[in-house]
Amino acid sequence: MPSRRKLFPTADDAETAFYEAFERADLGAMMAVWAASDDVVCIHPTGPRLSGFEAVRESWGQIFSGGAQLRARTVDVRKFDGQSVAVRSVVEILTAPGSQGSPQSVLATNVYELGDGGWRMTIHHASPMPEASAPADEPSPPSHTLH
Repeated sequence: MPSRRKLFPTADDAETAFYEAFERADLGAMMAVWAASDDVVCIHPTGPRLSGFEAVRESWGQIFSGGAQLRARTVDVRKFDGQSVAVRSVVEILTAPGSQGSPQSVLATNVYELGDGGWRMTIHHASPMPEASAPADEPSPPSHTLH
């Protein structure tokens, strides 16, 4: 069970704690950010939809057990702050320290809910950044995405 002693007075505090735990591969700190609920949802890039606190904890445990640590920087941050729900849409720039490889970009949406213990993450949905299909100076063809 995550530590409920850690209070996140703002959604931004919870967001910062999420990415710090991610960079340190610290499962305890990661799960302290998440709401202890069967309603939480996590989708890792190219992964299935995981529902419930235990499934989310297990997935982060597997990710962190690999030993590789990544640096995560968020850019192009869009925020919605409501009374009890906050949403962050970000681009995550992921790099491996000391790696000569190019950074990986991931699109992520993070949802936080205000409860008795402060702000907690309820949804993390991450998807790989689509490859650019047309040069920047040419218009993109119309999208046929249904949603």
